Amino acid sequence: MEQMRHPLQSFSERLLLMVLHLFFMVTRGLTLGVRAVVRSDDGKFLLVRHTYTRGWHFPGGGVERGETAESALSRELRQETGLSLTGAALLHGAFFNAGISRRDHVLVYICDASGSLLEEPRSIEIAEVGYFDFHDLPAGTDLGTVRRMNEILEGAPPTATW
Repeated sequence: MEQMRHPLQSFSERLLLMVLHLFFMVTRGLTLGVRAVVRSDDGKFLLVRHTYTRGWHFPGGGVERGETAESALSRELRQETGLSLTGAALLHGAFFNAGISRRDHVLVYICDASGSLLEEPRSIEIAEVGYFDFHDLPAGTDLGTVRRMNEILEGAPPTATW
C-alpha cells in the first residue's frame, strides 16, 4: 500500500476550509463535483482522505464556473495526487449526494492516469493518499465510494444516489 500523510493543520486552517465549503453550498443553486476512479496495475483503487471531511474518497472536487467537468477532473486529480489523466475519461454515472446537501451532484469517471503519487500533499485539503485493495479498504471509506467500486467490479448498473 502506497500512502502519504499531510502534516497536521491548525484548527484555523480546518475552520477556514469548512467555512469556504459552506459558502459555496449557500451561494450556488446547484453544486457539481467530479470524482476520478483510478486503479493501479494490480487493481487497487486510488483513494484520498481530505482534511475537511471524514472518510476516504476517490480523488476529486468541485466543478468551477466556466470549467468543464473533465477539466475539473484533471485539475483535481493533479492537485490531490500528482497524477495526470491519460486518454479520455469514461463517465460511470451521475449521482445525487444528499449527504452533502439537497443540491449536490457528483459525476464519477473511470480514468487512466500516469505519473507518481506525490511524496507530500500539495494542498492543505489532503491528509493522505494511497492505493487500496477492495477487500482491504481503510476504515472509514465513504459508503458511496464503496458502492461505486462494487458497481465497477460487479458490473451492476449505477444507482441514482451517492
